[in-house]
Amino acid sequence: MTDLALHLASAVATGPGALGTGTLGWSAWFTLGVILFMLALLATGRFGADIVMMGAVLMLLLAGIVTPTESVAGFSNTGVLTVGFLYVLATGLKETGAMTLLTSRLLGRPKTVLGAQARLIAPVMVLSGFVNNTPLVAAFMPVVGEWGRRIGVPVSRLFMPLSFAAILGGVCTLIGTSTNLVVSSLIVEHNRKGGTPVLEEWHLWSIAPVGVPVALAGVAYMLVAGRALLKDRSHRGTPSEQARRYMTAMVAPAGSPIVGRTIEAAGLRNLPGAFLSRVDRGADSIVAVGPEHVVRAGDVLVFVGNVESVAELQKIKGLLPADGGAAESGSPGAAGSAESAYRPNMRLYEAVVSASSPLVGQSIKEAGVRSRYNAVVVGVHRAGSRLPGKIGEIVVRPGDTLLLEARPGFAAAHRDAPDFYLVSELEGAATLRHDKAWIASLVLIGTIILLSMESVFPSMVVAMAAAAAMVGLRCCTGPQARSGVEWPVLIVIAASFGIARAMDKTGLAGFIAIHVISWAGSMGPTALLAAVYALSLGFTTLISNNAAAALVFPIALAVSQQQGLSFAPFAIAVAVAASCEFMTPLGYQTNLMVMGPGGYRWGDFLRFGLPLTLLCAVVTIAVTPLVIGF
Repeated sequence: MTDLALHLASAVATGPGALGTGTLGWSAWFTLGVILFMLALLATGRFGADIVMMGAVLMLLLAGIVTPTESVAGFSNTGVLTVGFLYVLATGLKETGAMTLLTSRLLGRPKTVLGAQARLIAPVMVLSGFVNNTPLVAAFMPVVGEWGRRIGVPVSRLFMPLSFAAILGGVCTLIGTSTNLVVSSLIVEHNRKGGTPVLEEWHLWSIAPVGVPVALAGVAYMLVAGRALLKDRSHRGTPSEQARRYMTAMVAPAGSPIVGRTIEAAGLRNLPGAFLSRVDRGADSIVAVGPEHVVRAGDVLVFVGNVESVAELQKIKGLLPADGGAAESGSPGAAGSAESAYRPNMRLYEAVVSASSPLVGQSIKEAGVRSRYNAVVVGVHRAGSRLPGKIGEIVVRPGDTLLLEARPGFAAAHRDAPDFYLVSELEGAATLRHDKAWIASLVLIGTIILLSMESVFPSMVVAMAAAAAMVGLRCCTGPQARSGVEWPVLIVIAASFGIARAMDKTGLAGFIAIHVISWAGSMGPTALLAAVYALSLGFTTLISNNAAAALVFPIALAVSQQQGLSFAPFAIAVAVAASCEFMTPLGYQTNLMVMGPGGYRWGDFLRFGLPLTLLCAVVTIAVTPLVIGF
């Protein structure tokens, strides 16, 4: 038993008064002040979490409380590196559209926010019971982002439920989350060393009698409160961006997967921010296109929409830019085959045509944009005008904005040229590499299987191999892999290790633990269970969930031994509390993973996650004595 646990056992036996009040030194009080100041700054949302937490680590370092090595130890932690490599895995899935293929039927096209959340939460929770939740969230994030845009649901109303559902599913089984495995390994280690009493070791379903009710209560809460408490944090652009609508033409070449399907079945109806204006078939134009219209090879589909929606159209498998030229002739083979839909390493650019541009006065077809600039015209915008006719017949005027598909470096090459007033690059690749989707899917499946066998294959090694496979097999490029990593998230996770070290080194963590547990010692076993839960929960808000579980485990063991109680309910309370902290992004690494992409602020987690955190605590404390007993 650790010194802290022995001190705790003595304190529980003799009462709270035995602890005294002056046991903390200046370094512990200084650490406490830094932590409170850090939390206050994070709650305001005015500064990035990575900046605030690194600032806290710097203060502890300057005060001499942690050494330089201790302050940056988190950056070499295998858990931090694992998350970073999983971001590369997610990037490969995004760039190939693999997850869309795997989950399109599962998620469907719900009409409401509630329907979308229900479609997402249920399967994620079930999968998370058997799949490590971190790679699961990493895999779902890109497809949920694209799915949300397609069905018109802000990702801020989907990403937090995604993370929370994965956490709730993880508490139902032994392998669902690494926290459960940590507690289980501590039990095994206690028995291996000959500790008394011999503790009952966990099997796959040991935590399920408590975890399943907690998960079901959490899902019910999210479905009831999700729409009201989750704000729309999506970027809607400036008013000028919202008003700027492009006309763009896409051709369905021979062999395209959408050929022979209706507009509705192909997912080309009710697109967010865009609508299908007409279909050009040879010399004929079909206007007021209905949902039952069947796409034929060589059809040119003319859309009108904002720049974000037009950019998304380029990523639909089976559509190619009509290019204002041969493809608009209606010949099925004019635009090539569906296999040529991927244009490697291409980007989208907006270019405003100048009065002195050689393009002025010529139609898109005649201007020779491809030969002149090595670019393809994807869309055309003219302020205040709805452009009639085919895109290739539009005569360019000064001030027209062209949406161009070109190779990297186009903006730098033409930014100062007299042909354009302004050239700017849009974020993200122009197209997805659909031909690599099956490879990315196999990498994902293999990664999930191996990560679920954590005792055999170290998580960091598996994640690193998965990232290497995504880049090596060209599912994503090196620059795409680097840009796909959420560096602020990694900094936050790494900084938390330095703060946790300061709490442990100064005795602050032990001081808090002893006082909380000894206060509840005279109030009965249920109060002690609640105190252990609260202690685990409190530490999880400040340090990693696995570290919190490891810290509280010997304390809970000492409490159960001193009071003559079974350790089983206390072990479950430690595991559930260390996972089910939803009120801060620090509670679990999946929360940190979705924070940036979801556009969340610190207060969003507090608003939506605090009631869920309390609900999980109440259910655990109420159910555990009934199904496990003391």
